[in-house]
Amino acid sequence: MQKLQESLQMDENIMSKTILVVEDDDSIGSLLVDALSQETAYTTILVTDGLQALRVMCTLKPCLVITDYLLPYMDGIELFDRVHAMAAMANVPTILMSADMPEKEVGKRDLIGLAKPFELDELLDTVEDLLERSA
Repeated sequence: MQKLQESLQMDENIMSKTILVVEDDDSIGSLLVDALSQETAYTTILVTDGLQALRVMCTLKPCLVITDYLLPYMDGIELFDRVHAMAAMANVPTILMSADMPEKEVGKRDLIGLAKPFELDELLDTVEDLLERSA
């Protein structure tokens, strides 16, 4: 019984220390996962579209979502709206990345916009700030 409780506690710790990256460009997705894995104490999960992201979030509550704006099946704004409509996900901070930032839509929501191309240090500083605020 104690091993089961320890396993569940470990799974809970993993779930609470996860960053979900939603990026359909393989090179950018790999760069983000590598950088976040090396520079933070968080587990990073990469998915390539909004539908996969929603599936992951049915079983896992990430502490941060980093999403591209232009994605297959739904854009990053629609993904944000769907995620934040779920009561359990309403407070998950989100970074929206785009070369063509929809400023008006970002301004209507509690989103952080990060223009592509971005400096990796800028992204990591933003991630650190959001994780500290939400801890």
